[in-house]
Amino acid sequence: MKRFHVHIAVENIVRSVDFYSNLFGHPPAVERDDYAKWLLDDPGVNFAISARGHAVGVNHLGFQVDSAETLAKMKARAEAASPDDVLEQEGVACCFSRSDKHWTIDPQGFAWEHFHTRDDVLEFGDDTATRSASEPEACCIPLRGSEQDSPEAKASCCIPDSSDSVENACCG
Repeated sequence: MKRFHVHIAVENIVRSVDFYSNLFGHPPAVERDDYAKWLLDDPGVNFAISARGHAVGVNHLGFQVDSAETLAKMKARAEAASPDDVLEQEGVACCFSRSDKHWTIDPQGFAWEHFHTRDDVLEFGDDTATRSASEPEACCIPLRGSEQDSPEAKASCCIPDSSDSVENACCG
């Protein structure tokens, strides 16, 4: 089974959890101080929200899959769509889950994540909202930018805040 995945950055997590719980007809499957996730069956959607200092709006899109084999097929599709822009991550802690995943960026600059969740973890994971200057490679979502053209830069990634743009990616 695949689930379409949508992750939205929100301004007020409490108000947003209340809104989406009413909209979907049930509380989130996972809820933390700055994050919530609903696993909807009809339609199959993994819908997540977070309030972690990122620009409000669509954070990223993707597909959650239920096997390593399906993830490999999705990676082949991502490589066919964008051969030079696929970032693979194995066993990464992100969004309170440990997952194998890969990312690509569509022509408009939207990040697409394909992932297979191994298990739940207690921490959100590394991302730019909690990144310090001594942790330049902490990330969850890659961005396309001229600084990411080198192999060294492809190993790091970041999420833009409201002052960043795809052309002025915060990676580096």
